[in-house]
Amino acid sequence: MADTKDLSGKLAVVTGASRGIGAATAKALAARGVHVILTARDVKALEEVEDAIHASGGNSTIAPVDLTEVDGVARLATAIRGRWDTLDYLVISGAYLPHLTPVTQIDAKQFGQAMTINVMATQALLANFDALLKRSDDAVVVGLTSSVGAAPRAYWSGYGASKAAFDNLLSSYGQEVEKIGNIRVAIVDPGATRTAMREKAYPGEDPQTVKPPEVVADRIVTLLGENFPSGHRERVNSA
Repeated sequence: MADTKDLSGKLAVVTGASRGIGAATAKALAARGVHVILTARDVKALEEVEDAIHASGGNSTIAPVDLTEVDGVARLATAIRGRWDTLDYLVISGAYLPHLTPVTQIDAKQFGQAMTINVMATQALLANFDALLKRSDDAVVVGLTSSVGAAPRAYWSGYGASKAAFDNLLSSYGQEVEKIGNIRVAIVDPGATRTAMREKAYPGEDPQTVKPPEVVADRIVTLLGENFPSGHRERVNSA
């Protein structure tokens, strides 16, 4: 599939935009002329991403939000609706990785946080931005998942269960809107990538042996320019 669409002038919301794949995706989108709304909890880190975008001639807006807050996403959506009429791209990159433990030793607080950020916040994002997405001529929702959501792995059950639910939500939403609007949904598994989350899961790994987040970001931005069918799913393996 060829990258044929002009993305300039589009509006995107990127969650988890303060670091890792989210930050790299925000920068890559801005480089293509997209105005990017940067969301995450860490204001200082968001400001650093925004400074980098502006230094490169791009445009962005900081919108700090804590996805664990019940009405945080609703407030974010209200603020965006007050300034823009349409949302073209929603990239759901923000996620939480609980400690890797046996099922019998899952920490209830961490498991609850994983379900809140990875699942409940995703439903809130889809519910609150649905109307804005439907006003776009060609809206795309991209959700970053993990292989453990589809293929259970020992000690990864807390995170894997949340990502399985995440995948189900996104896929169901894609089917629900496929025939009534111009919204397409894609689920992207970034594969092994040099991020803080990866370092937490594999503390002894040499980070130089896995691809940088920019590789995943470039693939996401390229995907947005392609005419893929809704429900598309892929894994980013290239380094």
